[in-house]
Amino acid sequence: MATMSNDELLEILSWLPAKAVHKHRSTSKLFSELPETPYFVAKQAENSLKKNRPSCFFIQRDDILNHNEHVELHPLPGEELSSGVPENMLGFIARSRLKILSSSNGLLLCLHGIELFIINPATCSLLDIPLPNHLQQRRNLPSVSMTLECDSDDYRLILFDNEEWSLHFDCHVYSHKQGAWSLRKNRFFAGSRNLKFDKPVICNGAIHFISDCYRYLTEDSTYFRPYIMSYEIKNGDDEDESIETKFLRVPKEARRGSHDNSCHMNIFKWGEVAGYQTICLVRLRKRVFTVWILTNYESSSWRRIMKVRVKGMGLVEHNPVIRGFTVLNGDLVFATEKKVYTYGLTSEKYMVLSKICDHGCESRFVRFVPYSDTLRPCGIGAKSLRPYLQLRKHDQAEKVRIRPVK
Repeated sequence: MATMSNDELLEILSWLPAKAVHKHRSTSKLFSELPETPYFVAKQAENSLKKNRPSCFFIQRDDILNHNEHVELHPLPGEELSSGVPENMLGFIARSRLKILSSSNGLLLCLHGIELFIINPATCSLLDIPLPNHLQQRRNLPSVSMTLECDSDDYRLILFDNEEWSLHFDCHVYSHKQGAWSLRKNRFFAGSRNLKFDKPVICNGAIHFISDCYRYLTEDSTYFRPYIMSYEIKNGDDEDESIETKFLRVPKEARRGSHDNSCHMNIFKWGEVAGYQTICLVRLRKRVFTVWILTNYESSSWRRIMKVRVKGMGLVEHNPVIRGFTVLNGDLVFATEKKVYTYGLTSEKYMVLSKICDHGCESRFVRFVPYSDTLRPCGIGAKSLRPYLQLRKHDQAEKVRIRPVK
């Protein structure tokens, strides 16, 4: 029988989530050194990017405040034994009142007051990120949009800010490799509606935002109905002067009744359609879920793939109230007051309901953040949280210089 070489073994292990890698540390000297070996760490993070499939999700209260005292992490079906983060890290995030803004390749972008952090909860490490100079004097950041995007050798923070209350927003990009913020030449045009800046979707090199649905514009306005705006984010220093904001219409069916108070619409990553990555749109109105996928970017063409009443989904709860929803790995994931479910949108599990977990987020709305545990470093200057995780709970926030928000 052929013996597997160390290189072949490392290749196989590099496809595992961080939790599974740590489980093997006690089996041999080779395995014990893997989480600290730079080549293996980079390979494991790179393979996670290639898979492009979250294995878990964070769930928090969707609070207008930028701090939160409750956070949960739950694995998606099939990932229960291999994915996750240390329980004391969840406690640290909750006690430090960190709001998780976004996640990419195992890193979390977290906000506390006006302090920004990159955290890898799987490796218990944290890095402070300085704000752009013009934001450092603010006491809070309610009107600022921030998201995180990783590639194989760098990560970027993308920040939209509007100090003048105009319809145009400045776009600032922080490159960890360069260690500095830069202001892009082209401003982002938001249209006349309020955009959901807290729910960005990056797809095909562009960042997308959907507008709200409320009725506050006149019918003759171009922006009377909800819409999507996209803004191209290019890697490197070259920025095309001709790049402008792109306006995307939502499906005609989605526009009908969109001003109803019960209407909630959000966009999410979907996957490949005709060889291209695309987005999907989910609408919940009058207790009916409808899902479309974008099939043609240039013409704003959509295809409806599902429409179902909540009471027809097979829930055992009586008159369940939907607290939040997302799309993960081709499934609709949604929360009621106490439980989280998945509902299939693809052929194998189409319209099949499964319960994922119970949750304890007692809030009118909850927020989902997809996550995959990796060994990816936070970057130069990151500090290990392991020593602090052993301290008493009320000491932790002070020791890592995260001041409680009053």
